[in-house]
Amino acid sequence: MTTVGSGVPVLSEDNVNTASRPSQLRITDLKIANLVGVPFPSTIIRLETNQGLVGYGEVRDGASASYALILKSRIIGENPCNLDKIFRKIKQFGAHGRQGGGVCGIEMALMDLAGKAYGVPAYALVGGQFRDRVRCYADTPSEADPERMGERLRERKARGFSMLKMDVGINLIKDVPGALIAPPGALTDSTTMHPFTGIQVTDAGVEAMAGYVERVREIVGYDIALAADHFGHIALDSCIRIGRALEPYTLAWIEDLIPWQFTDQWRQLTEAVAVPTCTGEDIYLTENFKPLLDSGAIRVVHPDPATSGGIAETKRLGDYAEERGIAMALHLAASPVATMASVHLAAATYNFLALEHHAADVEFWNDLVTGLPNPIIADGHIAVPETPGLGFTDINEELFAEHLDPRAPVLFADTAVWDNESAHDRLWS
Repeated sequence: MTTVGSGVPVLSEDNVNTASRPSQLRITDLKIANLVGVPFPSTIIRLETNQGLVGYGEVRDGASASYALILKSRIIGENPCNLDKIFRKIKQFGAHGRQGGGVCGIEMALMDLAGKAYGVPAYALVGGQFRDRVRCYADTPSEADPERMGERLRERKARGFSMLKMDVGINLIKDVPGALIAPPGALTDSTTMHPFTGIQVTDAGVEAMAGYVERVREIVGYDIALAADHFGHIALDSCIRIGRALEPYTLAWIEDLIPWQFTDQWRQLTEAVAVPTCTGEDIYLTENFKPLLDSGAIRVVHPDPATSGGIAETKRLGDYAEERGIAMALHLAASPVATMASVHLAAATYNFLALEHHAADVEFWNDLVTGLPNPIIADGHIAVPETPGLGFTDINEELFAEHLDPRAPVLFADTAVWDNESAHDRLWS
């Protein structure tokens, strides 16, 4: 407030933050950077606005940047604070697996922008927080030797992680005599779904897999949560026999033994074993999780926010799972951009269990963004930032330039070629 010559006070913006006028905010551009080794290939999205605010999101690892670029013409001119409106407009262009990556990456960037426009953390946009620290679990590359696997996991434990994950697949036993029965070529076939491969695990194979887990458990101890993943493309009966053999080792869960689409098979597996079952990383939108949740087919739901719908949609999924007594862990293999989006989601979700971290061996990972504690993960947890949007100040563009994907080394270059992409998008007549 200031005064005029008469001494009469008049309204002034001298002490008002005018960096953004949310009602007038508009998206003016979408650009991308293609990175590699963060920990896998990922595309970072940057949304630019008429008020100088920028928002960042991330297309899921291994996905195509075109999944995001095709959406540019649909969102230019929109107010990013209209989160639900824009999501409803673009969600038809997403799908399961990596095909959800464009919609989800843009949703994260919208959350970043809206939080910055209103001056609040992203978690405040979806209901506030249940926790101020988010527990992470460390995924670790597989080792054929259980001794080496155990030591790698024990190193993670020494860093402060209270939960770990390892792969326990049929590749570990492929050279064990009599461990597997498989049609010719089945063990190298990555395109045939599990029930149709004809691969069976024998008693010798089950025993070998259980022995591997037993030795790893002895090394890391029973005072830490330990999950298992990547069992191989095997059918339900073998999955049940393996699950029963692993019961003595008190695993946090056994993950993705069966494709998520086969709800009834998941229910049969869950009812047959005393080990928590877990799936969901390739499912897009809450509605497609409902068959698994409504039938009690799994014990832990495991969406990847870069596929399931981003922050708000995955929060909705978590609430739906909570009503059915099912915990939600988060799958993720991402840079700090999608990681921080997931941190806000986890902070706002009551039944959250743990967030996957796949970059424990990527030395430069913490430096990809600025304005966060370094390291970002301390004592196995990420502190939930109270700063606006996703919480980091900016991306480290110089470091981005050092880690561009050589197949398409794009660093926020002009994307005008996508400005006029269009179709008759309406899904009804």
